[in-house]
Amino acid sequence: MSRLETTLTLPDPDATTALAHRIAPLLGAGDVILLQGPIGAGKSHFARALIQARLGRAEDVPSPTFTLVQTYHPDGPEVWHADLYRLTDPAEVDELGLTQAFDEAIVLVEWPDRLGRLRPAKALALDLTPEATGDVRHAQLSADDPRWGAVFQALSGWPDE
Repeated sequence: MSRLETTLTLPDPDATTALAHRIAPLLGAGDVILLQGPIGAGKSHFARALIQARLGRAEDVPSPTFTLVQTYHPDGPEVWHADLYRLTDPAEVDELGLTQAFDEAIVLVEWPDRLGRLRPAKALALDLTPEATGDVRHAQLSADDPRWGAVFQALSGWPDE
């Protein structure tokens, strides 16, 4: 299968929330989303919206910058939200239990470059790039695993529905 790729324009934070809500119901155990982009790009905003969509309610979803990992228990598989910014060695990923979660939970990883060789090949990469001014973000999604075809299908025609 060839690589799946698309780029979307997100004009404001509400569009980032809408993207997360569109993807959330399509996820299952073993799905990993790698959230890439500079500080302030919207990674935590996207993760928060996706987690709230999976929970089916508004809930405080803090950034795991200091705790490194937060877990949530919606109906269905657990959701793990990891912020690896402070990691200095990929070996620390095993200590957090992330490698097991990659197979059993829905995992959202901020700063996935810290994973090194542990980066899951089956993951969906979501790279958020802010424009120099304003709230506009460009979201580039890419995956090599055909499992993500349903997500790309759900995003076709975005946002014109």
